[in-house]
Amino acid sequence: MSGARVLVVDDDAAIRTVVREALRREGHLVETAASLAEQRRALTSFAPHVLITDVVLPDGNGLDVVPETLRDHPSLPIIVLSAQNTLATAVRATEQGAFDYLPKPFDLEELARAVESALATRAGAGDAPHHRQPGDELPLIGRSPPMQEVYRTIARVVANDLTVLILGESGTGKELVARAIHDLGPRGARPFVAVNMAAIPRELIESELFGHERGAFTGAAQRSAGRFEQAQGGTLFLDEIGDMPAEAQTRLLRVLQQGEFTTVGGARAIKADVRIIAATHKDLPRLIAEGGFREDLYYRLNVVPVRLPALRQRADDVAELARHFLDRAAADGLPRKTLSAEGIGRLARHDWPGNVRELENLMRRLAALSREDVIGVAAIDQQLDGQRHREPDAIAEGEEGDLAQSIETHLARYFATFGRDLPPDGLYDRLIAEVERPLLRLTLAAVKGNQLRAARLLGINRNTLRKKLGERGIDAADVRKMG
Repeated sequence: MSGARVLVVDDDAAIRTVVREALRREGHLVETAASLAEQRRALTSFAPHVLITDVVLPDGNGLDVVPETLRDHPSLPIIVLSAQNTLATAVRATEQGAFDYLPKPFDLEELARAVESALATRAGAGDAPHHRQPGDELPLIGRSPPMQEVYRTIARVVANDLTVLILGESGTGKELVARAIHDLGPRGARPFVAVNMAAIPRELIESELFGHERGAFTGAAQRSAGRFEQAQGGTLFLDEIGDMPAEAQTRLLRVLQQGEFTTVGGARAIKADVRIIAATHKDLPRLIAEGGFREDLYYRLNVVPVRLPALRQRADDVAELARHFLDRAAADGLPRKTLSAEGIGRLARHDWPGNVRELENLMRRLAALSREDVIGVAAIDQQLDGQRHREPDAIAEGEEGDLAQSIETHLARYFATFGRDLPPDGLYDRLIAEVERPLLRLTLAAVKGNQLRAARLLGINRNTLRKKLGERGIDAADVRKMG
């Protein structure tokens, strides 16, 4: 739509001039304003088709007046510009009703495209749904351009139930993105259930996801709710979806198509009132070409892709992330440490093959082991060299500590899903069952199904092992086939 009227509001005269001239070259009529007061006058006198506004203005906050502006001009698309490049700003802009959000510094061609998109959808614009306001304490940290794209995508999907596929290397924070989408959306007060496809033996995935009825298979002594049922009303996060076996892929596709599922051994259809968020570090198109993943399921899952950058692609964020992890380590009782300027430079030069997870673990080690209050290059190099050259025994010992930390993290997240409430009574037995089931399965698989050897390895007698296998619905014969 050439010749459209565009109002640009920014207290920086240089930005007003650059944007005005760029949009005029696109054929638009452009007026500018330097404050909210000037904006209100121009909305009446100029009657723009699109409003572009900064957040921080001399007489107030541009975001705060977006609802007021939309109330008086409901069909006016508003594009927000901001140097406060955080997830909170992106999500708040969307929740306030803004059509789009662009972080500063922005690309003029991208701004022109945003204006054209706003004009194309202007006739159908209306009030955006409002949800709880996100605070500053959000799980995603970083202001680099690659993260801005992630924030913008998250902001566009939090208010709806579109299926999201999160792509990225291991350690980039895929579950954090899934949690942010859940927590900031209308399902935020309901359960967030995460399940890792790579951690479940193939023969138990369907039971794990959809539950089973009593007597559905050998050892199924009682009905068990699956992850879909546990997540009802909330979000089901399917991590490492590329590791899902073919049979479970077919069943998941049916659920996505029909919106309902049945338990293993059950006949009654159960409505699947869940939002699906999937994630993988694998190349799904390549898996499809090799016959390892269903193409139709891929398109069902890949409605909105979110591509997480590797940490080496967002080196500008390393310092902020490192400080955050040191602060969190101090909050957990470790000594409070800071980083020297040289230390920050050393971190920025590292290639981070383990991504954000590697950085977090390094900061925790430095907080625990460094003798200096200010961490410098020498301490960082010592830990990085030790990480590369640890002996196998040291790695095994470290992994036990990582396991305890991982369990504590997951339990904290589980409690957090209930907000101010508490989980249902009987928590101990439920959690012990969740831990015992994979422990028994993996132990039996490791010893080729030999129950006597498994009992010795676990430190329990054979009768106790048999009893636990029955309680947890584990068929030793099936597990033996895995070995």
